[in-house]
Amino acid sequence: MRGTGSRRMRREFNVIIERDSERYVGSVPALKGCHSQAKPLDELMARIREAIELCLEAQGDKLEPLDFVGVQKVTVG
Repeated sequence: MRGTGSRRMRREFNVIIERDSERYVGSVPALKGCHSQAKPLDELMARIREAIELCLEAQGDKLEPLDFVGVQKVTVG
């Protein structure tokens, strides 16, 4: 017999990762305000997972799914 404990639904999110001269910065476009930063990339990934969990907890099921299309560079000036 299987246990009836609460089990979270697994979800996947795209994370946009950028780097400045000192650190990596991660953003989750599907979750407004969901960002994190860290110097090593592996620490960023751990932090962004935690940020996603907190954002999901705060936003609940009010997510509008986004399909990742791509990244474009735009030059201005």
